[in-house]
Amino acid sequence: MTNLRPMGLERAWLLVFLAPTLLGLALGAFGSIFATLGISFMDWDLLTPPQPAGLSNYAGLPDDRLFNRAFWNTLAFAGIYVPFTVVISLFVALGLNRKLPATTFFRIAFFLPTVSSPTAVGLLWTWIYAQDNGVLNEMIRALGGDPVRWLSRDMALYSVTIANVWGAIGGGMIIFLAGLQAIPNDFYEVAEMDGARPWQRLWFITLPALAPSMFFQTVLTTINAFQAFDYIYILTRTGNGNSTMPTMVFSIYRSGFRFFRMGDAAAQAVVLTLMILVLTWIYFRLQKKWGAQA
Repeated sequence: MTNLRPMGLERAWLLVFLAPTLLGLALGAFGSIFATLGISFMDWDLLTPPQPAGLSNYAGLPDDRLFNRAFWNTLAFAGIYVPFTVVISLFVALGLNRKLPATTFFRIAFFLPTVSSPTAVGLLWTWIYAQDNGVLNEMIRALGGDPVRWLSRDMALYSVTIANVWGAIGGGMIIFLAGLQAIPNDFYEVAEMDGARPWQRLWFITLPALAPSMFFQTVLTTINAFQAFDYIYILTRTGNGNSTMPTMVFSIYRSGFRFFRMGDAAAQAVVLTLMILVLTWIYFRLQKKWGAQA
């Protein structure tokens, strides 16, 4: 068998060609992580030299009204967004995992929002939710109802969740389709010969086989939920630069790039990162436990 491992001078040239990529990862990824962590202990306004602040940036977060509101908004958004995105993506994938007319068209249609510009999609949903001439309110008026303020403080959570779920279904659909097409047809043929009904084949064959895909999609969707910004900012921004439904990423943006409190923004970013890491760790523990039980 041919040895494909680089040796001698080949290894040296390999390191030379990989050096730009490795340097970019070191400075761009790990460098930014350590820089953010360091700035979180500083008092810095981007205009004057940073001054040590100790733990004051972290200690001040519980008294920050915007951060507290953004914290609970993010949790509420994730609590709705994650299960709906995973479940709807799964059912769309099940429906399109068939050899039917126009299946390719519908797959492209569902996937299109995933690769579309978030700004363009956000503006589209702004037009749909508009109070005066929005599509939804025009339909409500046609049925004799009163227009609804879809992006008001009371309704913004549900409105932006619908828009974000709609934009994320395509990515989840692709992941689940890949998992569905990896399941051998022999399993279904044997189950059908044994008299298993469609819902039994779904429950006892499809869902267990899709467990890795469901785990991966849940982790990915959770991370996206806590990092959500584009659609939410475009849909809920107000004239004074605030938001009717601020999230943690919006709070980081507002603290850092509107009020130039970079230390405060970095501390919020560290808290957000820790939340994502803890949730991901919990997912992995649950997946390992359920996998061992299975």
